Amino acid sequence: MQQSAVSRFGIPALVLASVLWGTTGTAASLLPDSVSPQAIGASTFAVGGLLLFAFSARAAVAAWRDTRSRPWLALGAVGVVIYPLAFYAAMDEAGVAIGNVVALGSGPLFAALLEWLWERRGLSLRWAVCAGVAILGVVLLSTGRAAGEGKNIPLGVALGLVAGFAYALYTYASTRALAVGHPGRGVMGGMFGLAAVVLGPVLIATGAPLLDRAESLAIAAYLAIAPMFLAYLLFGFGLRSIRSSVVTTVTLIEPVVAAVLAVLVVGERLAAGGWVGLGLILLGVAALVTARQPGKPSTAA
Repeated sequence: MQQSAVSRFGIPALVLASVLWGTTGTAASLLPDSVSPQAIGASTFAVGGLLLFAFSARAAVAAWRDTRSRPWLALGAVGVVIYPLAFYAAMDEAGVAIGNVVALGSGPLFAALLEWLWERRGLSLRWAVCAGVAILGVVLLSTGRAAGEGKNIPLGVALGLVAGFAYALYTYASTRALAVGHPGRGVMGGMFGLAAVVLGPVLIATGAPLLDRAESLAIAAYLAIAPMFLAYLLFGFGLRSIRSSVVTTVTLIEPVVAAVLAVLVVGERLAAGGWVGLGLILLGVAALVTARQPGKPSTAA
């Protein structure tokens, strides 16, 4: 596919991936209490990661054999291992809405920091304004939940920040591996395939309750296939022409979807400030995606 086509469809691919990701918290909330957040995260990313690798085995192996992309795949796999364990635990402690918005809302800041540390790459004023508006929305959304809900909101916020850093780490590492010239499916397959091997023992240790009910297996299968396998294929496609700091801002659509579903399906409640926050996130993301996108990262190691 020509680069112009990649650029044209990159943003829609990321938006669709974000919508799929936004369903994860609601789907996970339907599992019985006996299924731990660690089991949910490990099953989703271990099974989904193996699917990604199987789908793109040849390209994934080629990416691992390339000494230019191998360090980035390994670094990204670290983020992939950490992310689901922290992300699902954050939602368990603070609720679907807050867990999502903190994890995804902190992603643009961490991504920008990684770009600055590795590339000394500055950020445009437009990005700063758009990201600032969206992150203000995240703050309002995370504090706009009805009082008294959530097990331990401070712990959930802390875990959400860990997940946000892990998300930014594997997003940034993916863009660097892609810059070498490997296709998105190969980078996703190689990175998530390694993470699946690491998460396998976690799944074995914690995943028995998933086998107790057919409904639990069905939900676990959905999480592995739709918001994991399919969404990360779309994610890898979108990353080919868009910088990681922009990607993490666009995917702030996910917590919007997650928060709306948390209210409509799970029964969580948002105060007026939370709904204002949703609007600000959408406004910031819309302003960003209508701007001319900056170039891809350099290929320098």
